[in-house]
Amino acid sequence: MTVEDQTIVLPSIDEIPATQRAPRTRRDDLATLEAREISAWFGDRMVLDRVSLTMPAGGITALIGPSGCGKSTFLRILNRMHELVPSAQLAGEVLLDGEDIYSPDKKLTDARRAIGMVFQKPNPFPAMSIAENVLAGLKLTGTKAGRSERDALVESSLTRAGLWNEVKDRLDAPGGGLSGGQQQRLCIARSLAVKPRVLLMDEPCSALDPTSTRVIEETMLELAEDVTIVIVTHNMQQAARVSDQCAFFLAAQGTPGVIVEHGDTAAMFGNPQDERTHDYVNGRFG
Repeated sequence: MTVEDQTIVLPSIDEIPATQRAPRTRRDDLATLEAREISAWFGDRMVLDRVSLTMPAGGITALIGPSGCGKSTFLRILNRMHELVPSAQLAGEVLLDGEDIYSPDKKLTDARRAIGMVFQKPNPFPAMSIAENVLAGLKLTGTKAGRSERDALVESSLTRAGLWNEVKDRLDAPGGGLSGGQQQRLCIARSLAVKPRVLLMDEPCSALDPTSTRVIEETMLELAEDVTIVIVTHNMQQAARVSDQCAFFLAAQGTPGVIVEHGDTAAMFGNPQDERTHDYVNGRFG
């Protein structure tokens, strides 16, 4: 029986408080990501208003809040995907280890290579094999590698994504033939293949069953030893289980999104400073 077939009951927040997780060892060479005074518009509509947040090196930062408060927009700004929308505008800075990724002398491809993205819905390339999916990012970033280097990269990326043992005997099979949870881990492996310093994850488990969700969460916790992670999630139990710090976004009716409160996950769930945070994490709205 594979791990995808097992039935696992996810514990509640009370059963796995963030305070019971072992402290994570953080290496000095991992990347810190910092947003300063970020405001964003779609056309004339302002969707974020002067949002500032530091996402510590080697940690997992969870962005929480109800739908429509700007979390996913903020996430996409962190690796310049906001620019893909024709009407999008932006003010502020995004600093990767102190350097603004929006600076005129910074290439878009460099930002995407350093700051990877995993989307809400698994999106492997259906016409490509599992191995080809992993290596797809090399072509997009213009990275050259020999055959032996590519083979090693496929194995290491799939291993780090927690998928190698399940697919190592069928690397030539279509990536689209995997289960939903496996496809999402394949997309994680594809992002890891270009060796990003930061990994952004936009509700990566929202379309998955509880068993696959647990596997993805375990993968995130292992990856955080090597890469800084920022995740958008509506699942408060997930935020409590995996994140080191949380940022609570909120947009009052007709106003742009702001961060109401941010800080250590245990404090955010156990002793929030703002009543709105308390109400949200306890399911009273959103």
